[in-house]
Amino acid sequence: MRAVEPQVHLIARPELDYDEVAAYLQDVGGESWLERVDRGDLDDAQNLAEFAGRICYRSWKPGLNPNVTKVRTDQDVYLKNILASAHGSVLEHVSFTFVLHNVSRVVTHELVRHRAGVAVSQESLRFVRLDDIPFWFPEWAQKDQELMDRATGLMQQIEEFQHWMADHFGLDEEGVPFHEKKEKTSFMRRFAPEGLATGLVWTANVRTLRHVIENRTAPGAEEEIRLLFGKIGELMVKEAPSLFGDYTVEDGAWVPGWRKV
Repeated sequence: MRAVEPQVHLIARPELDYDEVAAYLQDVGGESWLERVDRGDLDDAQNLAEFAGRICYRSWKPGLNPNVTKVRTDQDVYLKNILASAHGSVLEHVSFTFVLHNVSRVVTHELVRHRAGVAVSQESLRFVRLDDIPFWFPEWAQKDQELMDRATGLMQQIEEFQHWMADHFGLDEEGVPFHEKKEKTSFMRRFAPEGLATGLVWTANVRTLRHVIENRTAPGAEEEIRLLFGKIGELMVKEAPSLFGDYTVEDGAWVPGWRKV
């Protein structure tokens, strides 16, 4: 048995093609918007959200749409107005991809309830044979010595049974076809605990992220998933402060300034 901690790695974020953005803006007379955002470090995630919002009203500058006589020129103010007015559809264009590492199948079973705006690729125990049982213990459990002794003993028994089955089925013998390994490995996973740590790639758009961060850090949420999405919330505040800076954290619960965007 191997004790682990849930980890989050942000591996992909939006990237704009500014040449194509410029070509479009030149065609519609909105070049001044790109000149305004092209100062210092470009924030592609927030620029994409703003771009999507402005195309809805043709609000690149006053007068392009005769109904628009003034525009917000500060991106932070503009995006906060998007949140406040619940114009959340423009946030769906902005997606981030994470590796969720050493998370239990307790977590992954709950994550599948969030399907809108999400893509998932999870480690398959039909193909990946277990040779140990990585497992996360919360702090309160680690302080209970009798519980830990019994739990680690049980995990060691499960590991030993996994090794016994692999030997019994001869999976490491030369010439065993892969389809047979897959069949037996699929059977063997049935004896793995739901708390087994695994990994997945998880992609979500900003609208979904805002909902899931709030939902899965709430006081009534499962403790491991609360820990995980607290970490994701911290990452997102750094990545896109104008889109996630309205949250306040109260005893681990991430409470948004604007809900149901």
